[in-house]
Amino acid sequence: QVQLMESGGGLVQAGESLKLSCTTSGLTFAHTAMAWFRQAPGKGREGLQCISWNDGVDHYSHSDQGRFTISRDNAKNTVYLQMDNLAPGDSAMYYCAADPAPYCSGSADSAPTYNYWGQGTQVTVSS
Repeated sequence: QVQLMESGGGLVQAGESLKLSCTTSGLTFAHTAMAWFRQAPGKGREGLQCISWNDGVDHYSHSDQGRFTISRDNAKNTVYLQMDNLAPGDSAMYYCAADPAPYCSGSADSAPTYNYWGQGTQVTVSS
C-alpha cells in the first residue's frame, strides 16, 4: 500500500521560511519522480516542481519565482520543499505526489496524471 505523508506546514509571517517534508512508503522511491502541488481556496491544484529519480528538477510553474527548492533523500524515502521569503499569496494546502515513472514529464496542470497523493499540509502566510 502506497502512503505519502506531508509535514512541516504552519503559520508564518511574510518573509519567513518553511521546509515541507513528504515521507513515503510502499514505493520504489529511488526510481520514482516526486512532485509538489498546492491548492488555494477556490482554485485548482497547481503543480510547483518535480524531481526525477536522478535529482533532475522540472519547474512546473514559475509562481514561486525561484523562492522554492525541491530535493530528495532516497535513503529516507523523503522529498522536501524548501520555501523561502514566503508571501501571503503562497498560502495554500501543499501536497506531495508520486508518479510511478522515474522522470518528471508534467506541468502546472498535471495533477490528474499523478497516481498517489498525501493528505496535504497547510501553509498560511500572514502579512
